[in-house]
Amino acid sequence: MATKKKSSFSTTSGSASLTPWLGIAAIVILFDQITKVTVNKLFHFGESYPVTSFFNLVLAYNKGAAFSFLAAESGWQRWFFTGIAVAAAIFIVYLLRKHAGQRMFCWALALILGGAIGNVIDRSIYGHVIDFLDFHVGGWHWPAFNIADSGICIGAALLVIDELRRVGR
Repeated sequence: MATKKKSSFSTTSGSASLTPWLGIAAIVILFDQITKVTVNKLFHFGESYPVTSFFNLVLAYNKGAAFSFLAAESGWQRWFFTGIAVAAAIFIVYLLRKHAGQRMFCWALALILGGAIGNVIDRSIYGHVIDFLDFHVGGWHWPAFNIADSGICIGAALLVIDELRRVGR
């Protein structure tokens, strides 16, 4: 009697189906941490290096969340945002196990997972998130961000696209 081999992208809840998605998250974490450590070693806080007329590398620290939300608080926000990210990571792994066969959905979740963990690592080690990508136009600067934030934003956009495609069917 022949047995059928399970695909690593199957919808079953086996741990093998998690492997590619956790691998994507690990790649985001790796690139995020390598770039942060590099910028942190090469730059002094607040130092900026112009790359193009609209983009700088800069070393910035964010004790808050997106757009420095709650950054000026006394320090409780470090643990609050870390707790939210850890809870989100656990929920994302659950969703990846449950929906491992939905490729775009899982790509989105894997990018978000990698970004969330990348920023949790910073909060745990440094007490703040290291940001270094600075886009600007006509004197106005978008808040500095990092690879983890990029993973979260791209993942969120993929979630929206995936849902729009699902609704369109």
